Amino acid sequence: MDVGSIRIKITDFVKKYKYAAIILLVGLVLMLLPTGKRVESVPEQNLEQKEEKAQIDKELEQILSQIAGAGEVQVLLSVASGEETVYQTDNRLSQSEENSNTQIDTVTVTDSDRNEKGLIKQTVSPVYRGALIVCEGADSASVRLAIVEAVANITGLKADKISVIKMK
Repeated sequence: MDVGSIRIKITDFVKKYKYAAIILLVGLVLMLLPTGKRVESVPEQNLEQKEEKAQIDKELEQILSQIAGAGEVQVLLSVASGEETVYQTDNRLSQSEENSNTQIDTVTVTDSDRNEKGLIKQTVSPVYRGALIVCEGADSASVRLAIVEAVANITGLKADKISVIKMK
């Protein structure tokens, strides 16, 4: 094949598929254009939930290490869902002959700096999936039982979701 025949084949190919190539290029350009949506940073709530979970783990370690015979204790709680805040809402129902509409608005309060925040109705505690406790005194059945009972009472977990293992 010489250069001339390759050039002819390329121009024939371009003539045949020029519209498809134009559409493809336009699509690529449109995909690269910014959408105006801003990428949000990691929500502070997730960071706060992680810090709160770490704080609960540390407090639980301190309390469990006070159990007679437990020794050093390390705790890992598995969270199914974090703490949830439920806000107060106003519900308005409007009815007409043909249909009914419900409008739900969050109740807001304004502080002294004129910042508006939602009125908190209730805070739902986190739901735990399981707990792993590693401690020096886990070879004693009475220590394991005391730890399981304490963790069950604090977290609401059932005994089958709590593992107590001997520390090396």
